[in-house]
Amino acid sequence: MKRNKSTEDYLECILLLSNETEFVHRVDVARRMKVSQPAVQKAVKILTDSQFVECDGLHIYLTAEGRKYAERVYDRHVTIRGFLERLGVNGQDADADACEMEHVISAETFRAIKNFMKGN
Repeated sequence: MKRNKSTEDYLECILLLSNETEFVHRVDVARRMKVSQPAVQKAVKILTDSQFVECDGLHIYLTAEGRKYAERVYDRHVTIRGFLERLGVNGQDADADACEMEHVISAETFRAIKNFMKGN
């Protein structure tokens, strides 16, 4: 599957919210991502059609496939952020840069960074 920044950002946001609270609402996603509720509505439809989330009308739930994908995205984010911080980048910049890099980094480069971080 081709990676899509918007899809990955929404999945990561839903994952983090679902780790914080029992129920994820569209308004929570909109607030966290600083986007409009119609934008979230459109994204949720795409995520539902892709079978990454399910909705019961009020709440958003990650499917098993959606959770697995979101966890991979979040792992890339955390690993890259840690790598950048290790290089001396301040936390705020490392987090912002990791958010961009997580979507474009090759599997080979990510593996190398992950192995480096495990070894140090």
